[in-house]
Amino acid sequence: VWKDRKRIIFGLPWTFTKYGLSQDRIFIETGILNLHENEVRLYRIMDVSLERKLWQRLFGLGTITCYSSDKSMGVFQIKNIKAPSEVKELISSYVEEERSRKRVTSKEFIMDDGFGEDDSESDIDSGDVL
Repeated sequence: VWKDRKRIIFGLPWTFTKYGLSQDRIFIETGILNLHENEVRLYRIMDVSLERKLWQRLFGLGTITCYSSDKSMGVFQIKNIKAPSEVKELISSYVEEERSRKRVTSKEFIMDDGFGEDDSESDIDSGDVL
């Protein structure tokens, strides 16, 4: 669905980090001689945020941070990519679609008065541990 490379100064793609998005996974490939590829299932992503520093805004770049329940990746970043707002929205829509398709819900806890009581009610997961 989407592919890009991590970019460096002036927005040039002179790095060996590649990103990809399919309808159910995000891929991150790093290295030149020794390749290392990670993937995260979209239904495991809990939150997505975007950061654009001044120099990134000057060159139309941004960094997307994904918070996942994946054991090997956890929190990971998609660094210095072009059109970051559009990519973030694309990831968010695919995450919601995949979570809905798999009937996965996340349990959110709301702290009341700092005493750690859970005031929220959550749905039962579809057997996946998040």
